[in-house]
Amino acid sequence: MVEEVVVAGILAGQLRRAALVRGDVFRRMAVSGREELLPEETKEARAQLDLRYRLSALVAEEYAHHGWTAVVQDIIPGDDLTRYVARVHTRPLHVVVLAPSISVVRAREAARPKAGYSVWTVEALDHALRAETPRLGPWLDTSQHMPAQTISANLDNLPAARLESG
Repeated sequence: MVEEVVVAGILAGQLRRAALVRGDVFRRMAVSGREELLPEETKEARAQLDLRYRLSALVAEEYAHHGWTAVVQDIIPGDDLTRYVARVHTRPLHVVVLAPSISVVRAREAARPKAGYSVWTVEALDHALRAETPRLGPWLDTSQHMPAQTISANLDNLPAARLESG
């Protein structure tokens, strides 16, 4: 997760005119009444996650409408990825999934000053990614990459990451 935040920010900084849209910002905007999504999903937690994704997509659309490249950084597993892509109408749209190995994610999490997954396990999120998420755009195993290598791989894979329709 840390890698994705770093990579997205550096990537946005290398583009001519870009904005970094971090999905977690929209989650944190709810300061009271926020319900975190847990493995035993509730209707309210799902509604709040859907709102987060809608807001992120709207912000990305607005930046694109005004001539900016929106680099969206978020965890969007399963069918949520298909719904997210459908919400973004601006084209071209590029989707790249960063998919390091479980052991690497576990090691990265152990090195973090705070817990990024709360009650979720790395294994559960990895399963949601690999078994339940549609294969949109290139999936990059960034296990052995430093951020600069991941950015290079993203840029090298832009033609494969381009989605023509939502």
